[in-house]
Amino acid sequence: MPDDVKNQGDSGTETSFGFARVSESARQGLVNEVFSKVASRYDLMNDLMSGGLHRLWKADLVTALAPPKSDVPFALIDVAGGTGDVASRFLDAAGTGSTATICDISKEMMEEGKRRSKGRERLTFVQGNAESLPFEDRRFDAYTIAFGIRNVTHIDTALAEAYRVLKPGSRFLCLEFSSVEMPLLDRVYDAYSFNAIPALGRLVAGDAESYRYLVESIRRFPTQERFAEMIRDAGFERVRYRNLTGGIAAIHLGWRL
Repeated sequence: MPDDVKNQGDSGTETSFGFARVSESARQGLVNEVFSKVASRYDLMNDLMSGGLHRLWKADLVTALAPPKSDVPFALIDVAGGTGDVASRFLDAAGTGSTATICDISKEMMEEGKRRSKGRERLTFVQGNAESLPFEDRRFDAYTIAFGIRNVTHIDTALAEAYRVLKPGSRFLCLEFSSVEMPLLDRVYDAYSFNAIPALGRLVAGDAESYRYLVESIRRFPTQERFAEMIRDAGFERVRYRNLTGGIAAIHLGWRL
């Protein structure tokens, strides 16, 4: 089990920041600094790092969500969705009754999202922490988080918050980098991740260290089965997951019944 999962919730303990060890109280600030640096180039770097696959994975996430086509009210919360990529895809696929709220702790990521979505209706931005969402109980019909939950200090707390703000009968969906389960692909992926991605970060975003952290944070994230267990522990039922591209990423889904 990754050390950041094992130690979460222990007051005064250390946790992981990539492969480094930092105090729990310092970790969120370090993560915020990473995203403040990369916000303007975040989606471009996702294209370069994944060869454009992240767009297909996000399309799969929205397909799994199955947005309603009617004008019946349906409220999505997209956590850590600052640039608006997932929420915009949802609104494009949904009927006129659907709304999306992006909640992100990073002001810089949300500013980038607001710039890109200028003039788009039914989309709201709210700054907030995934571990303490600024919304009342049972407000939303669906919760999505894409490539964000591994940056949360206390994953179990974020999952409990997801459960709290969802209505009974609603769904939780998470798209996240995961554990490669195809022989040989894992070695190729490791070599590419630890060598090419920081180099791309230096070349395109002028920041190799932030992308080195992002690569390391993937290796610290729980396996597919372990993360599914954590989702169940938060109270969700009918939990399942589907690997994408050999397990480079995975979509986890659970129901709040």
